[in-house]
Amino acid sequence: MTTSSPASTSLMANAIRALSMDAVQQANIGHPGMPMGMADIAVALWSRHLRHNPANPHWFDRDRFILSNGHGSMLLYSLLHLTGYDLPMSELKNFRQLHSKTPGHPEYGMTVGVETTTGPLGQGLANSVGMALAEALLAAEFNKADAKIVDHHTYVFLGDGCLMEGISHEACSLAGTLKLNKLIALYDDNGISIDGHVEHWFHDDTPKRFEAYGWNVIPHVDGHDVEAVDAAIRQAKNSDRPTMICCKTVIGKGSPNKAGTHDVHGSPLGADEVAKTREALGWTWEPFVIPQEIYAAWDAKEVGAAVEKTWNDAFAQYRDKYPLEAAEFERRMSGKLPGNWQEKAKAIIAGANERAETVATRKASQQTIEGLAAALPELLGGSADLTGSNLTNWKASKPVRAGKDGEGIQWGNHINYGVREFGMSAAINGLTLHGGYKPFGGTFLTFSDYSRNALRVAALMKAPSIFVFTHDSIGLGEDGPTHQPIEHLASLRLIPNLTLWRPADTVETAVAWTWSIDHHLPSVLVFSRQNLPFCTRTDAQIENIAKGGYVLRDWNDDVPARKIILIATGSEVDLALKAIEPLAREGIAARVVSMPSTNVFDRQDAEYRERVLPTGVRRVSIEAGVTDFWRKYVGLEGGVVGIDTFGESAPAGVLFKHFGFTVEHVVATAKAALG
Repeated sequence: MTTSSPASTSLMANAIRALSMDAVQQANIGHPGMPMGMADIAVALWSRHLRHNPANPHWFDRDRFILSNGHGSMLLYSLLHLTGYDLPMSELKNFRQLHSKTPGHPEYGMTVGVETTTGPLGQGLANSVGMALAEALLAAEFNKADAKIVDHHTYVFLGDGCLMEGISHEACSLAGTLKLNKLIALYDDNGISIDGHVEHWFHDDTPKRFEAYGWNVIPHVDGHDVEAVDAAIRQAKNSDRPTMICCKTVIGKGSPNKAGTHDVHGSPLGADEVAKTREALGWTWEPFVIPQEIYAAWDAKEVGAAVEKTWNDAFAQYRDKYPLEAAEFERRMSGKLPGNWQEKAKAIIAGANERAETVATRKASQQTIEGLAAALPELLGGSADLTGSNLTNWKASKPVRAGKDGEGIQWGNHINYGVREFGMSAAINGLTLHGGYKPFGGTFLTFSDYSRNALRVAALMKAPSIFVFTHDSIGLGEDGPTHQPIEHLASLRLIPNLTLWRPADTVETAVAWTWSIDHHLPSVLVFSRQNLPFCTRTDAQIENIAKGGYVLRDWNDDVPARKIILIATGSEVDLALKAIEPLAREGIAARVVSMPSTNVFDRQDAEYRERVLPTGVRRVSIEAGVTDFWRKYVGLEGGVVGIDTFGESAPAGVLFKHFGFTVEHVVATAKAALG
């Protein structure tokens, strides 16, 4: 990118410091210390190395930049503004205000140039591992000996907090194992967190830690020496491993009285200190005023356009030589599904219906994945060391492996994430955001607790990541309460934008998968360990599965009887069906509503929801999980068959009977609901 003289680098860095302290001061809240401390590092990376085009933030072969220590968001906003992105000064003045494009932490989809939502510390670092992995796999898949169309770096800024979070170990250990050499991390080693000097609670030898992961480590870099940081980045770009550059900095650099203290970490400097900092920096301009010569030094539009044009010209030559690969590459990077996707999806669902098998839904999921893999070259699976239990692989799947010395990654479409549920989930988000793949990964439902914050961030971003969770209830049996999810279904359903599916058989499983592939929201697919019987359906019922809830068995309106609606999910749908006859003998007509996705059902129009769950008819819900959630559907007057305690260690059949998942209990609950 551009180069700068020593005099201009100082002014360029001070522009970041001034904008950051002014915006935080005006908002009267925020984190000025990190942007002021990392300003020189930002100058080295953004003005000398980062390949990007402010006029086209979505240009494919751009370098990715992730601010993992997202509390220092004014650093990123300053950089985007100064280099020429569509982020005007008015937005910087509106920092942290309602509906501004400069929220307290960077949010994907809100601010142009922001690659991922950061703030929960460590997750940006884990996202960067996913992005670097996507780059490596796409390069292995599409690059030719005479044409490199995928050739970019992933850069991440991080701080002590990111390294204290356990997810940093999970993600960085994986990155080192896979030798993701296009990943370059710049560590803001300022020794300060909100509580003060971290030496009292964080005394890790970070260089040795990352050397143990298999990273290339460049220690003891002066983070306020642009030339030293520049040299370290150049060295990192020649490594065959991911690189950690340890930059020693002073938090709040430039502040006479608060630099190097926790006082500047999460609070405004104060008007007096801002004035003194201006004087100390020799910054004579008013708040939010940047001289034209500094804008000119930062401006990346011309260079960015030239870099993109060079790539476009190279891709045009690639297209001439390799038209099929070029068309596939463009389709996948645009996020479009294959042109025959809808037909393939219908065929997958129809195949599940024709087979009419009684299998565990985790097995039905694997059967569906077989069909998906044949239809979607971009499918990228994985599991957190539970592949044989989650069944997230398929016959033709190939494991991702590190390349041999001097070679790139060995391409594959299934990732062994190891026992790293949180790291896996955040890396999946990075893979999704990068583009080019449809990633998913699996673990047990009870371990969604480990993954939960990454699921929440996926939902915040509306990133269509797919998370597979098996062993969905007490039906997993003897492993006992540590492995038996109770509250998990309800709690995951509460996350906005997240869509949870808990299918009852092979057909509902196929619909859940194809729906998740087809929609631009994150999905959670929840499957059973134990076999579940196949349910017969009409074509209309199969079509209605995609609405989240539908009438699976209806009452006979010609027979006068008291009516009840049994709402069930997953393994409990069969129990609801078995209760129809005994209820009929009691003079009660039962409608069975299968509701594999309450989230999708709730998005249907009122008329459809009323047809499925008509007002005035008493309801009973049946699900092997906590009961409170179901009151929104059955009301206080309805009945709930569920579990409000932890499980036990015993065979599945014994447990279901012990916890009241029997036909007799369903009948009794229905009768009680009817009074």
